[in-house]
Amino acid sequence: MALGEDSPATLRLKQRNHEFEPAIIRVAEGVYTAIGYTVSANSMIVGDTGVIIIDPGQTIEGSRRIREEFAKITSKPVKAIIYTHSHPDHTGGAPAFVDEGANVPIWARSNFGSETATVREAGFRSGVRPVNTQGFDVPPEKRLGIGIAIPPARPPVDTGMIRDGIPNLPNAGQGPTARSLAPTQKFSEERRQLEIAGVRLDLVAAPGETDDQLYVWLPDRRVVFAGDNFYKSWPNTYPLRGTARRDVRQWADSMDRMLQEKPLHLVGGHTRPILNDAQEVLQNYRDALRFVYRKTIEGAEKFLTPDELVDYVKLPPELARLDYLADYYGSVWGTVREIYAQHVGWFDGDPLNLHRLPPREQSERMAALAGGVQGLLDKARAALAANDPVWAAQLAQHAMRLQPASKEPRLLLADALDTIGERTFNTTARNYTLAYAERLRRQAEGKEQP
Repeated sequence: MALGEDSPATLRLKQRNHEFEPAIIRVAEGVYTAIGYTVSANSMIVGDTGVIIIDPGQTIEGSRRIREEFAKITSKPVKAIIYTHSHPDHTGGAPAFVDEGANVPIWARSNFGSETATVREAGFRSGVRPVNTQGFDVPPEKRLGIGIAIPPARPPVDTGMIRDGIPNLPNAGQGPTARSLAPTQKFSEERRQLEIAGVRLDLVAAPGETDDQLYVWLPDRRVVFAGDNFYKSWPNTYPLRGTARRDVRQWADSMDRMLQEKPLHLVGGHTRPILNDAQEVLQNYRDALRFVYRKTIEGAEKFLTPDELVDYVKLPPELARLDYLADYYGSVWGTVREIYAQHVGWFDGDPLNLHRLPPREQSERMAALAGGVQGLLDKARAALAANDPVWAAQLAQHAMRLQPASKEPRLLLADALDTIGERTFNTTARNYTLAYAERLRRQAEGKEQP
């Protein structure tokens, strides 16, 4: 790869951005989905006396643009809003669809916000990661989107889990990024049948990416709105930011429930809708999740460690070739590790992991083998020059532990992480790696405390 040339992974992720070019897509008669105006997909169902909005978007500003586009289709008033789940990229734009003084019911499940509650109950207030996974703190020239082509920058004070998408949902605030309107109508049963503006639809409990997830089934037009249980990527079964556990078996069961409706069209949470092919896509998505679960358990029963399982669990060719199952957002390797962690725990069976040396002592012994800290740095530079950035990063990290006040190992580690990140075919892992490199550079420049 020539200097300055994009890696194959980066090229493919950039090509993926075409998925998020702004468009209003007609899904079926009276059903429209907006893509590329906010991070999430935002839908409108046109009824006899008004419209129903499903997932109104992330920001008031972006959602106002969507409403303007929808108004070109119909001037009917908003009669209801439905939240498929509580992530703020699906709810924050709700005020844009509610006129002052209007009494618009907002539907959600009774456990709406359960992910936030779990995080708060654990005692986390500012997050458990030093950088972001969504690309907000990556320089613009390196930034690649996960839901829109280029995610906007956010203020550096907005840190941790809240920045990464854990919602905080009182009533609406003010301004273009005001917080979501709280639901006014909730249901606790598995399925709630409604008629709104002359439209018959079902709200169905569907735990997956979140426990409070639902899907909307529009039987007369055979459209299923899946929320974040489907987008054209391997599902994000474990967010790298750290959050409540996501059960792969429940996720697959929810896909199966949608499949049993026999839909024709499928509207996902972020990417362009699947038209006329919903059943095949849902079946493949469900089967892929169940395959990875079964294969991971099979390997664990053979006493394979998580590192070994990542190599052991590979999708069969007929599923691996499907672009909507590629590791754009979630990853197969992340799913394997999460299944193991959920069902087996942190211990991987390797006795040495019961008796690990503290990180600094490991670095001291590595330096002794390498001929001191300077030897570590020399070997790290040689590894980077030899196109071995992972080994370079490991050596530079040892040096940084031993000389935390020195710029040199910090900047060398940043350079190695840049190369690793640019070659990573998974947006969140790429973003986190590149953002961490930028953090190291800020520390080296004295702009941030190590």
